[in-house]
Amino acid sequence: MKMFLSSISLIAAAGLILAQAPEKPKKGSGAILHPEMTVAADAGSYDKPMGTLGDKPAQPWTDTTIGAGVDKKPQPGKQITATGEIIDLSCYLQLGKHGEKHKACGTKCVQNNQPIGLLTQNGTVYMLMEEEHDPRRDGQASIRQAAVDHFAHIMEVNGTEADHGGFKAIYVQGYVKK
Repeated sequence: MKMFLSSISLIAAAGLILAQAPEKPKKGSGAILHPEMTVAADAGSYDKPMGTLGDKPAQPWTDTTIGAGVDKKPQPGKQITATGEIIDLSCYLQLGKHGEKHKACGTKCVQNNQPIGLLTQNGTVYMLMEEEHDPRRDGQASIRQAAVDHFAHIMEVNGTEADHGGFKAIYVQGYVKK
C-alpha cells in the first residue's frame, strides 16, 4: 500500500511540475519565425500597407484557368484580400529570415526564381502566383518584378486563395504582360 501511495504522490508531483513549465511554441503554430526581423519603418504596416498587389477578382478563377481544369472545373478557390510582408519562401522556410535585414539576400532569391511568399501578421504563409493559367504557363505573366520592387514591404494582396494538404497560395490577377 505504501508503494502505491508513493507512486500516486510521484505522479501528482510530476504533473504539478509539468503544469507549471512554460509552454513552448509548437512547430507549425502559425507564429512568425524570428519576429525580431522587422520591416523598415517606411515599408508599411499591417494597419496601413505600403500598397496593393493584384486586381480584385470578379470571380475566383479566370476563363483560362476554368478551361484548363479537369472537366473545366478547377479546384475550389475563394476571393481574398490578405495583408502581409513579401518574402522569399526559400530563406523563410529554411532559415526564418525576412524583413529589412534580409532584403538584399531575399531580393536576389526572388530575382533568381525562388518562390514568392506573403507572410501575414498571424504567421500564415501564402505562396504568390499569377492566376491566369495560360499566360502563366506560356511565360506571358509575371508577378516577380512587383515582388522584387516590394520585397520586405507590407502589402495588401488581392487574389484567389487555394489550399490543399497544408499548402496555401494566393493566385494574383493583373500581371499578364502587355
